[in-house]
Parts: sequence; C-alpha cells; structure tokens
Amino acid sequence: MGARAGGAFTLQELIGAELPRIVRETGSQGATPDATLRRELQQLRDRGGIEFLGGGNYRLTSAPLLLPAVSPSKSVFVVGSHSIYEDEPDRFYRFPQQWLNAAARSVDEWIIYQEPRRAGPRGYYAVARVEQIVRDPDNPAMYLALIVPGSFLEFGRDVPFQLQGAAVERGLLDDGRLNNGRAIQSIRPISDADFNRIVGMGLVEEVDLLPRVDEAESMPERVMEEQQPWEGPVDRATTLVERKLRDRQFRKRIVEAYDCRCALTGMRLVNGGGRAEVQAAHIMSVEAGGPDTVANGIALSGTVHWMFDRGLISLSDSGDILLSRKINDIDGVKKLLHADQRARLPSKADRRPHPRFLAWHREWHNIAA
Repeated sequence: MGARAGGAFTLQELIGAELPRIVRETGSQGATPDATLRRELQQLRDRGGIEFLGGGNYRLTSAPLLLPAVSPSKSVFVVGSHSIYEDEPDRFYRFPQQWLNAAARSVDEWIIYQEPRRAGPRGYYAVARVEQIVRDPDNPAMYLALIVPGSFLEFGRDVPFQLQGAAVERGLLDDGRLNNGRAIQSIRPISDADFNRIVGMGLVEEVDLLPRVDEAESMPERVMEEQQPWEGPVDRATTLVERKLRDRQFRKRIVEAYDCRCALTGMRLVNGGGRAEVQAAHIMSVEAGGPDTVANGIALSGTVHWMFDRGLISLSDSGDILLSRKINDIDGVKKLLHADQRARLPSKADRRPHPRFLAWHREWHNIAA
C-alpha cells in the first residue's frame, strides 16, 4: 500500500489497497477478510508500527520503503531447512539489509529457489514470482519478498547444482571455473538462458509422470538428456502459469511422496500402462491461492478425492481422518478408510501436509478438528 506524504493513510485507503490480497490469501468463510484486515491493523498498532490519528486516519511510524532504482531481473533465492529466517517459500522470503539491492531486482519477476549444497541434495527445486518487498513487521532489520499467491511451483524433479562436475547455472562460471563467491550469494540475478535451462530440466512431461518398470533410468541421466532441448530463445516463464503444466509437476511430486498409494484407504492401483490411478489432491484449493507444492497436497483415490474436495472428509494436523456430519452413510464411508481412521502420510516432515493448509481446509468446509 502506498502512503501519502508523511506516511499518512486512511482506513478506507488501506482496505482498498490490501483487501484483494487478503481475499486471495485467506479465501476464508470464517472471519471476513475485512475483519482480518482490521485485526492485523490493530496488531500493527500494538507493535508500534503505525499511529492512530483519529477519525479513521493513521500514520506509519517509519518512512515507507523506497526500493533502490535497479534493472529488473530473474533471480535465484537460496533457501533451505538450515535457514534461521523461517521462510515460507510459497508466501515470503526473509532477508537482511545487505541483500536489498539484489532483491529489488526481482520485483514482478520470476525467481528460482535453490537449496544450498550444505543443506541437502535438492539443488534447484521450485519457481515463484515476487509481488513486492516490504519491511518485516516483526524485525526492523529484516525485509520480506512477498510471493504472488498461487505462483509458487515445485518442479516435477529437482535439478542438481552440478552435472558432470560443471555448474548448471553457467552465470556462476569464470573461464569455465565456478566462482564460489558468486555461488554462495543468497540472492543473485540469473540470465534468461540459465533460467530457461534450469526450468526446462526441472519440468516433467506427461511421459514422466510414472515410467513403466522396464524404463528404469537414473535421475542424472534423465536430467542430462532433457538439458539440451531447452536451449533457445523461448522464455520458459511464459509457460509457468499454465494449469496443465503445473498439474503435471504437482502430480509427479504427490505420486512419488505417497508411493502411488491413497493416504486414506491404502489402495495402490497401477494400470496396465504402468501408471498410478491415485490422484493428487490440493488441500488448499488452487482457486483460493493454494500453492503447487507437496506440502499442500495428498494422494487420494478417485472417490475419496471427490469427498475431500467437497468437505465431506478432512484431516487433523496429526493425520486423524475427520468426517463431516453431512455424510448420509457414515458406516459405508468408514469401510473405505483405514480401520484406525488415520491417514498414512510420508515419513519425511517436509513431504507431509502443512498444518496451515489443513487448517484452511477444515475452516473452509466447517469441519471441527
């Protein structure tokens, strides 16, 4: 939201500027978005971030953030489980002052998330689009790069930082050698050619959703075979909003995370073509801005998926199966599900449904935990 001279603004100006974003992010049938905004406004007052002037008028206690004038650029954001900043990559990326100039280049541009080699083997694993940069309301020394709701997308397969000993991101090379100083930068610009190459290597096509058992290939071999065709002038970013493409990546991640098995029934059906019949369900819907990430998904059989999307079935944060009072054949539904009424979820914590999305699903469908 832009403030007038002196940082002054009215409540109606704030509602007009911020309400559409809150509607996209919450999609809530509980507390109205307007009430959500007023509550957050009160929290800002309590923290001293704004001053109430009376008559619906407010003033920022610190000057509005003015970003440096820099040329826009696609960028790489380095993030991993080792981070002390508690990022939520599908919503925001937190960073200190030293990276403000670099981050300013990414506004309204696509970024690639990279897990650093010291944190794990994932390499480049997702893309998102930066909406704006704001001060962190909880820490005046930090900033937040806010992600456009619904733009975050995990690749169908991770792209390693290096292949055959050479960096995939060629902008990190000087005379063929890796520039370590550049490679460890938390935020760095990336060329269109490097962006297209990495995105092309990470996206899966229809034939990759579940290969037949006699088509066993290692991931590095598949990645190397995919590498060359994506060289060229076409900007891969133009395809990243296509629902069909996004659904393919999402399905691949979910099918793999759940070993082709329905989390609520245990059924594992694979057809004669070697493809899993299990479906990839979004927990927080795409329409409400739910991201295409395995943490916002669950593998379900067709009937259970239908019930889940209509709020007849939900999950507690710990994986208990919750049934709606609207079901007219509770006993019949229970026979479909695991006898202990608990979902079978991935063992790795970062593959399991995130409580934030489960809470949204329960609230949206009015199911008590």
